[in-house]
Amino acid sequence: MVPPSRHPDRRALWGAYAIGLFGMGYIDVFSFLIPLYAIDLNMSATEVGMLVGFRTVLTLIFSIHIGTLMDRFGTLRVMKICTLFGMVLAPIYPLTDSFFGLLILQILVGGAVSFGWAGGQTLIAQITGGDAEYIGRFSFASRVGTTIAPLVAGAIWDFGGAWPGYLLGFAWGVVLMITLCIAPATPEVTGSETKNSQPVPFRQLLPRLNDYTRSFAMMLVPIIAVSMAVMFMRNSTSGIQNSIYVVYLEGVGLTGTMIGVLFAVIEGASGLGSLLGGRVMRMADPRWTLVNGTSFAIMAIVVTPVFVWLSPTMAILVSLLVISQFVRGVVQGLTQPVMFSVQSQAVPLNQQGSVVGLRQTINRASAILVPPIMGLFADYWGIAESFLILGAVLLGMCGVIMIWVYKTSPKKQRNSI
Repeated sequence: MVPPSRHPDRRALWGAYAIGLFGMGYIDVFSFLIPLYAIDLNMSATEVGMLVGFRTVLTLIFSIHIGTLMDRFGTLRVMKICTLFGMVLAPIYPLTDSFFGLLILQILVGGAVSFGWAGGQTLIAQITGGDAEYIGRFSFASRVGTTIAPLVAGAIWDFGGAWPGYLLGFAWGVVLMITLCIAPATPEVTGSETKNSQPVPFRQLLPRLNDYTRSFAMMLVPIIAVSMAVMFMRNSTSGIQNSIYVVYLEGVGLTGTMIGVLFAVIEGASGLGSLLGGRVMRMADPRWTLVNGTSFAIMAIVVTPVFVWLSPTMAILVSLLVISQFVRGVVQGLTQPVMFSVQSQAVPLNQQGSVVGLRQTINRASAILVPPIMGLFADYWGIAESFLILGAVLLGMCGVIMIWVYKTSPKKQRNSI
């Protein structure tokens, strides 16, 4: 296990905060634009769901491998390669108007930007030893980036459509690359097998079966198993938001800018919630914090069609949506540093990339499954009904985890949050 570091290198710490700010926003630029672009091309709800979900295919397969490469050869080094890849492919989106062409782009770019964000998570864990307070500040910095990204992307989309929107993706990648080049390469992040200045033999870049088996074996640690299961449910709300949520709200009359504001609200609220992570980590059993927070987050988004049905005016609807996004943001922001911290502290320093890779794999499994399922539900039962159906399923799964946590908790902790 890694003890929290109370005195991390200050330059490295501020570098990690800057990378968190631009790294998470990089994902959100692409996530926000693709549903709008697909709608503009008259694609079906199922196709939109597939475009959103399949962007994480490479992340599902190779996150563990990329995480072990960060452990071996340096976190910053791997992040630079991933960022460059996303930058180069961003301007190709507006040149592509076919579903299968966009699907390929989504798979490639989605993998690159997700691997880059995994590097940011690895970086802060390596520098701080998994301290929840520092991770909370890192999460706050990342939420600042994701608050700005949808606002800017939505405004640019309304102004000019796909071309300026995806040129924003290129420009955002340039800024992230500059940040990575400035960040100091401290001993914790340079890798265990080579220094950053040395070339890496190609055979050492290939996936290894034992890396995968060792990473999945981490699930035998109870706190990692619980946090991974809860995280699957938690990430499902993002899958809903990045697919059918956008389509549904545009269908009831909200503009791209207004939808961008809703995205910004949850990110801003998540930033505020993340600052509470360190305190909550010390006050309560982290398992209860994770499962209860995730349940509230699910309820806050699946109630969306109810707001539409009950709101007599657009102003009331928007107000209710802003409130629900704010509540969801606070609880998701609070649980993120708790999740990162318990997982980081459960493994040694030379496996921080591996545990992040495992976390990304579970995350991506959820992200791949939920949007297409939502799309299928929407095409069969209707978009509004799909929120309620999937919400019932996810809350039922959270209930099962609650029962397990309750039975395995000491009696004095059973009433903790």
